[in-house]
Amino acid sequence: MVGSVPPPARPAAAAITTVPVPRRPLDPDDAADAAGSEDRIRGWYENELGWTTVPGSPVRLSVGERFDVLDVPAEAGFAALRRLAPDSPVAVRGDRMRLLVVAGGADEVPGILRWLDWGALPLDLTAIGEGGTVEAPPPARPPGRSTDRGPGPCRPGPVQGAAVWLRPPVAGREVEDSLPTMSASGGVGGAPDLVRLVDTLATHCHRVRLRRACPQPLAFS
Repeated sequence: MVGSVPPPARPAAAAITTVPVPRRPLDPDDAADAAGSEDRIRGWYENELGWTTVPGSPVRLSVGERFDVLDVPAEAGFAALRRLAPDSPVAVRGDRMRLLVVAGGADEVPGILRWLDWGALPLDLTAIGEGGTVEAPPPARPPGRSTDRGPGPCRPGPVQGAAVWLRPPVAGREVEDSLPTMSASGGVGGAPDLVRLVDTLATHCHRVRLRRACPQPLAFS
C-alpha cells in the first residue's frame, strides 16, 4: 500500500520549552524615585517657586495667576527666543513650545493679532490664560537631593513627549520681572515687549503653516 510515512515522534527530551527572559532586578532608587517624583515636582513648584499646581496626575500648573502661556510650534518658538529675556522660562513638549508671558497677556493676544493684521489668518498660536493649566515639566535636578549623575531631569527620566524646560525658572527669583508684557508704560523694568513677541511668533507660525501646506519647493521653468 502506497502512502505517506508519518514522521517519527519527537523525543520528550527534545521538546521546546519557552523560558522567560531574565528580568533586571528593580533598582530600589528607581522605585523610590518613581513613587515620590510627582510629590517632589509638586513641592518644588509650590514651595520653591510659589506657583500653584492643580490636583491630579501628572502634575499640572495653574495658569493666569503668576503667568500666562503662549503655545506655538517649536520652530516658531525658537525663532522668537531673541525676543525674550535670558531668564524668561520656556518649556518644550514634543514639537510644541510654551513661552511664559505676563499674567493677563493671553487676553491681549487676539487684539494684538488684529492690530498687526494677523487676525484673519489661521495661525497655530494658542494663548492660555486664567483658568487654564499646562503640564509641569520636572525640575532640572531632584529638589533637596544631590546627585552624581550630572544635570538632567528627575529620575526616572521624562516620558518621551513629556514637557521639559528649555529655560527653567529659577527658585527664589520673581518670574514676573522677566516675562513679556505690554509696552514700556505698563511694563516691569526692562521686561520684553509682548507686542513684538507676538508679531515674531505670528510671522513664523505663518511660515510654518505655509511650508506644511506646500512641502515641495516650487519649480520654475
